[in-house]
Order: sequence, then structure tokens, then C-alpha cells
Amino acid sequence: MRSIGEMARDSGLGVSALRFYDGAGVLVPARVDPVTGYRWYGPEQLEESRLLARLRRTGMPLADIRLVLAGWSGGDDDLVRQLLRAHLRRLELGLSDARSEFSTIRALLDDRENPMASLRTAPIRLTVSAPELAAALDAVRFAAGTDPELPVLGGVLFDIEGDELVVVATDRYRMAVATARTAGHGGPRAQVVVPSPLADAMRALLGGVASAGLTVDGDRVALETEGREAAGQCLGHGFPDYRRLVRLPAGRRAPVDVPAFREAVESGPVRSGVVREQDGASCDLSVLKVAADGVVTVCEDGDDDGDQVAVNRGFLLDALTAGARDRLVLDFGGPTAPLAIRRSDGGDAFSLLMPVRLDN
Repeated sequence: MRSIGEMARDSGLGVSALRFYDGAGVLVPARVDPVTGYRWYGPEQLEESRLLARLRRTGMPLADIRLVLAGWSGGDDDLVRQLLRAHLRRLELGLSDARSEFSTIRALLDDRENPMASLRTAPIRLTVSAPELAAALDAVRFAAGTDPELPVLGGVLFDIEGDELVVVATDRYRMAVATARTAGHGGPRAQVVVPSPLADAMRALLGGVASAGLTVDGDRVALETEGREAAGQCLGHGFPDYRRLVRLPAGRRAPVDVPAFREAVESGPVRSGVVREQDGASCDLSVLKVAADGVVTVCEDGDDDGDQVAVNRGFLLDALTAGARDRLVLDFGGPTAPLAIRRSDGGDAFSLLMPVRLDN
């Protein structure tokens, strides 16, 4: 017999997923201790759990999975094959429909004017606070994407408006935003996406100087400090509308002592599994909640509080480092809302982590 933790480890299904499938009547434990409520699984259920994990990765509905498992355990191979074929046909039809819709969307995109080009009709020159820009780049660089299929996210957005420069980076699963003061730009709002290697080169110039000159000329961007320059081509793509993405529902804010909280995250309980929301990647998850006294805790496996928020543990640790403060504020908007990590001093720099559903 396997405990639920052992079953999770050996099957590839998380503990919370096993509880979900038990409640749904899909994979019911062979025995439940009447006193402790602990679930125990028989040896033959390991094969079924692994099959279940594979079927869920294909997106098969639970109703069909129940029948597949029933046919599998009963030796009805014909039923299993029929259900697999039917699901494959649905996937193929869905893919065909998706291709058709994508073709329509691409045609609509081709008819639209590129907003990035329209914002850069004349050279822009401004002065930016070097320490503030350095701190801003440090606060967002960790969130820049590396997916070759999404090259537009492989850089840092420089959003220039009024006397402020907003820098933004995102890889879809996390986003970081920070600001720096500027002077000398009196024109309309302008945006450029600076490739990550060029952003790193710019950051290297900012130590020990008070200000830097930023120039945007067409598709070229340059940063100059005391006779040194980092310059190159901007990414020729539009960046997601980050202002829309950072509108979050009202939630509960909880301050954390960063060194102590980092220790709790690093040494606390971890849930592992394949995260479908993050391209099917396997990662460690930290499950967080705010206790009644306002203290943020890392939840144990047996804690099924409905207000928990699960996030990629590595991403959380990166965000704590990028916050560069001993005190930060975590903003919980709910189990399905992004987790915001803000500075306790009210500064403009913050990061968002996309939540991971635990019921799958």
C-alpha cells in the first residue's frame, strides 16, 4: 500500500490532484483510515494513476477518463481504443478550428498599423537618473522571457512618457515593472523594446554616475554615460499592454520580513508536478496563504484552505531577490489572481507571479 504522498511521488500526480480525483470518483483510494482520514492506495492503482496522468495531459474530459480507467481495469481494450480514437478526433478538429481562427487573426493584424512605428517618428533624446535606471533594470531583468517562439518578450520595454521612464519585462508567467525619473522629453509617449543583452550592456554603464543620456532614433536605441555608449537595434515587435495586465482585483496585503520569508520558502514544504499553465513544465510549487494574524505561511500538503495561492517557487525566490528590500508586501487577490510583490515604502517597482491551479 502507498500513502498519498508516495503515490504522488511515483505517479506524477500532485497530492492535491489525487484528492481531487478521489472526490470526483475517478481514482478512489483502496483504503481510507477511519480515524486519521489518511488515504492508502493499492499496488494496482499505481498503473491507473500513471495512465490518468497521461490522459489528463492530453486534455481528455474526466467523464471519458472514468470510462477509460474502467475499461483498462476490466480488460475491455476495445472500449479503451474507441475512447482514445474519439478524443484524438476531437483534438484534431479543435486544432483545425484553431488554425482557422489564427489565420483570421493574422489577417486582422496585417491590416493594422504598427503602433510601435507610429510612436517613433522623430529622434528622442532625454536624460535619465543613472541610479534609478540601474535599480529599475535590476528589479525587472529576472522576468524577461527566453522563449525563441516569443522573441518580443526577450527584451525590456522602455516606456517613455512625460518625465518618467517605465521599464517592464515579462515571460507570460511573471511580470516586473519599475520606473526612473527623466528630463528633456516633452513629446508624446514613446515605447521601444530593448533586447535583453543590450539592456544588460546598458546596466553595466550605470555604476558610479549620476545621469545617462538615452536616445531613440527609429529602430535604434543608445545609452551614453561619460563617453561610454551601449547601442543597438530595438526589437521590431509590439509589446503587450502591461497597463492592462497590472489591473488586479482588490485583495489582502501582508508585509513579510524577506530574509525570514525566504528561509521559509526555501526550507518549507514543496509541491512538485507538471504545470500545464506554464507550457507543461515540471517545477516546484510553494503554496501560500495569509493567516488570521496577517502572517504569510507556506502551506503543508494537508492544508486545503480555499484561499491558498500556489506559485512557482523559483519565480518567487527570484522576485524576492529583485525586490532588493528587507521588507516587502505580498498582495493576495485570490487563488486565481496574480500574486503581487511590492515594496513596503510605496515605491513604483513591483512584480507579479501568475498563480498555478492545484485542482488539476
